Amino acid sequence: MSIAPAQPQPARRRLLIVIAVLAVVVLAVDLATKWWAEDALAGGARIPLLGDLLGFMLIHNAGAALSIATGMTWVLTFVATAVVVVVIRASRRIGSRGWALALGLILGGALGNLADRFFREPGFARGHVVDFIAYGNLFVGNVADIAIVGAAGLIIVLALRGIRIDGSRERADRGVVEPGARRPAATETEPTETEPTESEPTESEPTESEPNERRSPRG
Repeated sequence: MSIAPAQPQPARRRLLIVIAVLAVVVLAVDLATKWWAEDALAGGARIPLLGDLLGFMLIHNAGAALSIATGMTWVLTFVATAVVVVVIRASRRIGSRGWALALGLILGGALGNLADRFFREPGFARGHVVDFIAYGNLFVGNVADIAIVGAAGLIIVLALRGIRIDGSRERADRGVVEPGARRPAATETEPTETEPTESEPTESEPTESEPNERRSPRG
């Protein structure tokens, strides 16, 4: 069970603007840094930043992260395109600032790598992604990858907090109370006077066992 706060159109429009602006910023930074990497790192040598932990090294990746599926570039292009479509459709139900940030990061990162797939060598939908940030000897990535990983971490946090994309919260099964939700008012009972019962002492009439003083005197 969830409580879905009504999102006025101006508020939803602002969240859509956040998604669009963040996606454009991520895409622009990703493309600019790739162009810089192809010019500055063309020699192929590794430039250390933090010793062997972090550095710059230019590669053209035909596969996914960690060079997985290098022979299935067209499949990765299809997956990235599907991600973009899903994010755009999901943004129509946006009602949470956290989700707006996550969707903006995912959209910008997916478009950044998708641009490489479409427009770089060796051909349309088979292009190799430019990677240049070397993380030790593990893998080499780019700005788009950072945005996608950051969005994934943010989505995990939102899911753990029970926040859905439309801004509603899980509450019935976890006992979480929606902020601002009204609690049911306690019913007040008016005190009532208790009537005496038969068990209470009452004034009794004189009986034969009572003293003779209560009988009328003789003449």
